[in-house]
Amino acid sequence: MSFVEMAIFVSIPIIIASMLLMLYRVAVGPSLEDRVVALDLIATTAIGFVAVYSIISNSTTVLDVGIIIAMLAFLGTTAFAYYLERRSKT
Repeated sequence: MSFVEMAIFVSIPIIIASMLLMLYRVAVGPSLEDRVVALDLIATTAIGFVAVYSIISNSTTVLDVGIIIAMLAFLGTTAFAYYLERRSKT
């Protein structure tokens, strides 16, 4: 077993465990801000999962999905920051 294969099989359970912890934070988060940050972290972890899947399947076309997830996460975080700024002014 090569180092890359071992790293892949170690990273998949770690990614899944971190997603479960972040889903817990989304469900139980004490504030709205904590929940949004957890959703942003889920998107970032999903990008990591897509990258690992791309390595496993030996296909670079899957990486486009990761780019789309990154764009959606950026837009969502930006929109939430705009919402928080507008909420604090009133």
